[in-house]
Amino acid sequence: GSSQNAFAVESFIDELAHAAKQDPLQFRRKLLAGRPDFLHVLDVLEHKGGWGQPLPAGKGRGIAIHEAFGSIVGEIAEVAVSDRGEVRVERVVAAVDCGHTINPRTVEMQIESGVIYGLTAALSGEITIKDGRVEQGNFDTYPMVRMADAPRIEVHLALTGGSKWGGIGEPGTPPIAPAVCNAIFMATGKRIRALPILNQNLVGRT
Repeated sequence: GSSQNAFAVESFIDELAHAAKQDPLQFRRKLLAGRPDFLHVLDVLEHKGGWGQPLPAGKGRGIAIHEAFGSIVGEIAEVAVSDRGEVRVERVVAAVDCGHTINPRTVEMQIESGVIYGLTAALSGEITIKDGRVEQGNFDTYPMVRMADAPRIEVHLALTGGSKWGGIGEPGTPPIAPAVCNAIFMATGKRIRALPILNQNLVGRT
């Protein structure tokens, strides 16, 4: 349930931050004051992700952080939303605390693939039912994000060590949907509370 829970919680945390007129990253920092491992991930993410730097109109930057399989992953997504409501994810920056790592390149590759998998589900991964059966049977009817549409992905280690050895197969997936949707809000003023993004009307600004 990490992907569903991260989308619900991190989207709502973002709404709370904006309702409180606070920066979403700093708002999370206050809530996580007793978790130095989470705070370290946020520190790395803020530094590497260019948080707070201005973006042109029609673009937004969103953040999400989640712990799954003993690893903490925070992600910043930068998106562009066209006048026709088309979303393009241009950049994703991830910070990862899995405690320790033997091969950092393995961590990087796993997070990259997790981001692509999560983006597919968030952007267009709709499961539809017709005559009592699922219509999507394979990757011809459930297409993955392809290289031409993939964002630039940057992965940074934020290891806290100690006795923790977290997993790294799937933790990169849960934060991407809320990070992208929070970025869309920054670009358009519109909140997304249901996925996939493909079904949302993002034309115009609020």
